[in-house]
Amino acid sequence: MKRVARLPLQFLPFADAGSEGLPLPQLLRLSLFQVSVGMASVLLLGTLNRVMIVELGLGAMLVAAMIALPVLIAPFRALLGHRSDTHRSALGWKRVPYLWFGTLWQMGGLALMPFALLVLGGDTVHDVPFAGEVLAAGAFIMTGVGLHMTQTAGLALASDRADDATRPRVVALLYVMFLAGMAVSALIFGWLLSEFSPLRLIRVVQGAALVTVLLNIVALWKQESFRPMTPTERAAPRPSFRDAWADLASGGDAGRLLAVVFLGTLAFNMQDVLLEPYGGEILGLAVAETTRLSALWAVGALVAFAFAARAMARGRDPVRLAAAGLLFGICAFSAVVFAAPMQSALLFYAGAMGIGFGGGLFAVSTLTSAMTLPARGLAGRGLALGAWGAAQATAAGLSIALGGIIRDGMQTLVSATLPGSTLDTAAIGYTAVYHIEIVLLFTTLAVLGPLVRLSLVHPIPETRDSGRIGLADFPT
Repeated sequence: MKRVARLPLQFLPFADAGSEGLPLPQLLRLSLFQVSVGMASVLLLGTLNRVMIVELGLGAMLVAAMIALPVLIAPFRALLGHRSDTHRSALGWKRVPYLWFGTLWQMGGLALMPFALLVLGGDTVHDVPFAGEVLAAGAFIMTGVGLHMTQTAGLALASDRADDATRPRVVALLYVMFLAGMAVSALIFGWLLSEFSPLRLIRVVQGAALVTVLLNIVALWKQESFRPMTPTERAAPRPSFRDAWADLASGGDAGRLLAVVFLGTLAFNMQDVLLEPYGGEILGLAVAETTRLSALWAVGALVAFAFAARAMARGRDPVRLAAAGLLFGICAFSAVVFAAPMQSALLFYAGAMGIGFGGGLFAVSTLTSAMTLPARGLAGRGLALGAWGAAQATAAGLSIALGGIIRDGMQTLVSATLPGSTLDTAAIGYTAVYHIEIVLLFTTLAVLGPLVRLSLVHPIPETRDSGRIGLADFPT
């Protein structure tokens, strides 16, 4: 520990994230809510979609629609953040109520999830029509509402307590905790579900619900000060969200940047519901082996985060870095496509990590560009980042649904029109989606081009007097 304490701060990028208003021990405790969000994300986008398609035998179209439900709620995150900004409480709390009720929604959805999936998979006998679909949709929606409410309120609370100098490093630490939570949870879930059974599925998912409550209670405990409000203060009118949003929409090249974010996210995320089933059905990988894909994706995103920090410290243009992320994604999707005919699990794992790296580099770079969006009076940096998140989340939800629809549709079309041909294989539906994603990545590059001019006119300001930018300077 003494040797670690003597390391320079450039090797301990979050050692200076604490401040007088938010000491480092309290910050680390608050960051636990991101671990619970990462854990829920792995379940929704990784483990459960593989279980539903392979173990429960559900169609990819139905699974994609279920997984898309919580993601499609994400565009309301900007509104949730605005409501927590203006929340009127007799105790004076603004963020804690949203963080707590988000925890309850998230826990309730996960507690209901395994039973709903077993009913959906036909493991129970009942006479209620569409019971499985309704229960599963309700569980996914509850989990999604809780996940987005918890993360929005938690990030806002951390931003409130941090000062201007440490706020970017605080938010960056929370982002890293989210990815670390995804990586660790993916490994644990893979180990626990190495021998799948319905009873074990119930234990694992409901155990995750219990861990969610425990982590978030520890995270929010005594994080917001008690400031009673008078009845007059509580009755005062709230600022209008519509006015702030209209102010953002009137500025500069914000529309083109949001279009780039939408298209790029659509391209990177269409494979979310298919990557693990692809490994299980085409390459014959077990549940534990395909669950590792989420961990590899998270590692790739973390590497991209560090690479972007180092590159921007040397003056690299974030728009050009976003283009590099798109090009890297094209190579990664090509590796995933070639993994099937070559029957190479190693190439498949490399492609999965490459998708995480390319998507992470694209996300960090476009987010850094979003922080420089011109805004007048009402629309601040927070709303610009909220718009970035709304565009990304909407595209993510649509891409997941489209991925399942295209996979099932292509498989059915080829089997009906070209039975017995070389194209009539189990991999054709998956590879069709990956090729479409490659085309979308090239399209995003074309839309991104004019933003290079904007970045040259409005360069990214340096965040430190020394001109050096560390890993912790990048927000999420």
